[in-house]
Amino acid sequence: MEHILSVDQFDRPLLLQILSRADQMRLTAERGGDNRLAGRILATVFYEPSTRTRLSFESAMMRLGGNVVSSEMAAETSSAAKGESIEDTVRIIESYADAIVFRHPVAGEISRAAAVSSIPIINGGDGPSEHPTQALIDLYTIQRELGRIDNLNVTLVGDLKYGRAPRSLAMLLTRAEGTALQFVSPPQLEMSPDVLEHLDAAGVAHTTEPDIERAVATADVVYVTRIQKERFPSQEALAEVEGAYQLTAAVARTMKSGSAIMHPLPRVDEIAPDVDELPQAAYFRQARNGVYVRMALLNMLMNRQVDLTA
Repeated sequence: MEHILSVDQFDRPLLLQILSRADQMRLTAERGGDNRLAGRILATVFYEPSTRTRLSFESAMMRLGGNVVSSEMAAETSSAAKGESIEDTVRIIESYADAIVFRHPVAGEISRAAAVSSIPIINGGDGPSEHPTQALIDLYTIQRELGRIDNLNVTLVGDLKYGRAPRSLAMLLTRAEGTALQFVSPPQLEMSPDVLEHLDAAGVAHTTEPDIERAVATADVVYVTRIQKERFPSQEALAEVEGAYQLTAAVARTMKSGSAIMHPLPRVDEIAPDVDELPQAAYFRQARNGVYVRMALLNMLMNRQVDLTA
């Protein structure tokens, strides 16, 4: 059975295929959509809050003529609140839908769901672990903004320990050629050893740079993330790192011509509002790209055009 659970599932040929399909879906959306998923139903089951992931998946499904059933804040509003296991939840929902997008605060729960599912499961955010479709959107945005995915200096800023989006992007960039990564974070939020080992095994160069001004000056892509306050063990630990880094317009103007500033959103205070007016600010375009990439993925999965078996 095909599921989307991890960035490890995507080799370079498949990535290039997805990027091409996303471009096609952009044109489809601009023409008002089509009906290639007519009669199909997508379930979105989110145990954590979401704006972009849930709504962009639902928008993608409807732009392809499909329908959506949704359980928002499922930890409180679904039978999970009564103690139902995620395996039993899947066994019920697969009677109602043709695919499920899950978000869950506990790493590994979505893989448990996929293990018993007879329909495609898509990881929409797996605790602090992975967010594979966000990484695909990020790579597509990089291609759209810079015209390439290879030979890039990518700087990841902020919460690299608990942020699933920068973890997933760093691992997905092992499929690109000539990538160099810079990590900018408080010492308490450095990129975790498992990701560093993944990068080392793939031969991807990476360095730690505590000075954000120095890091952005040499970057092709600056990828900023918020502090994941909901994952901290205590308020005291959170207080030590809040506001550690902010990208201001003055700093952003030192970036190279043709570079891009990205953020998986939501933004708190890590990118100053006056950055929004700069040509490098790509994060709202990045969010829009989510619809096109997820249209491509839903079509590929639900019309069985690709084997994504992990």
